[in-house]
Amino acid sequence: MYNNFEWGRQMMSGSWLGMSFGAGFSAIFILLIAWSLVWKGMALWKSARHAHKVWFVVLLVTNTAGILDILYLYVFSKKSKSIER
Repeated sequence: MYNNFEWGRQMMSGSWLGMSFGAGFSAIFILLIAWSLVWKGMALWKSARHAHKVWFVVLLVTNTAGILDILYLYVFSKKSKSIER
């Protein structure tokens, strides 16, 4: 019978799935988190400055590893061109 500590260690290591996550997986996971946070921060900043409330909420709630954030920054948030006189 496992005590709580042993059960928690198995859950965190992935051994309960028959897998073992090593340092490589941890490094990739940390890099993915950092990548996502950078893009999410830039997208949230831009959406707040442009007063895009719906986009702000969508970007805040979803987590797409930076994909939706990048799309917002380079596709959806383009300023409309104003006519100068």
